[in-house]
Amino acid sequence: MATDAPSGSGQSLDEPLHVESEDHFEEVTTSYDVVLVDFYADWCGPCKMLEPVLEGLASETDAVIAKVDVDQHQQLAGSFGVRGVPTLVLFADGEQVEQQTGVLPAERLRSMIEGYTE
Repeated sequence: MATDAPSGSGQSLDEPLHVESEDHFEEVTTSYDVVLVDFYADWCGPCKMLEPVLEGLASETDAVIAKVDVDQHQQLAGSFGVRGVPTLVLFADGEQVEQQTGVLPAERLRSMIEGYTE
């Protein structure tokens, strides 16, 4: 079920959403029930390895996957203490509930998400 507009009803997007600004970040993390934010960089090899995993999770789970380019949004990344990429931050009901750095297996990410969507 794909939607372009935030609904607040738990609907997700079928592909990762690229965050364009701090205001957009705030809108995304507060408008959807569960959001997994990927702080990444284009030059990061592990980030590229994680990309197909996140694309799969976007279409297979009830979470929204949001991507934040740390080179374009350094202040936003800094506000979450991002020191390495990829860093994944999970939001549930607008609140940060988990944060992990590094590539995690798809099943670990899925169980992390499902802990807040079921």
